[in-house]
Amino acid sequence: MSSALAYPLTVYYDASCPLCRSEMETLKARDTDDVLRLVDCSAPTFDEAAGAADGITRAMMMARIHARDAGGRWLRGVDVFAAAYRAAGFTMLARIYESRLLRPLFDRLYPWIADHRYLLTRCGLPRLFRWLARPRRDCTLCAGRVIPSTKRDY
Repeated sequence: MSSALAYPLTVYYDASCPLCRSEMETLKARDTDDVLRLVDCSAPTFDEAAGAADGITRAMMMARIHARDAGGRWLRGVDVFAAAYRAAGFTMLARIYESRLLRPLFDRLYPWIADHRYLLTRCGLPRLFRWLARPRRDCTLCAGRVIPSTKRDY
């Protein structure tokens, strides 16, 4: 990403997908600055008007994750993950997503993951996010913090 984002960041994701929901709930649970706004674009009540003026449809949001910063800038795919992970305090993971060396790999891998997210859910990948959501005992930032469970029946 070439310029600084303006937070809050509104993330449009498919909450009907257990993998997507688990990841976003994990990030929101770690969002101590309350800068992530999560919008379920799979909900029947979803209002497509948010992206319509910019040519972004619900079908596009359901196929690939999208986000919009407070300044109206749209992000898609790996850029969303870098920004959301940074906002949630996962700075090292955000840097990995932004890595000039690894970014081409992530840009090629993400569409495959998005297209196969329900299969990956059946393989148990949401457990990774539940593990990330657990407060660490040796972490001074997590000490005494209650992090909501992202456990779901898959």
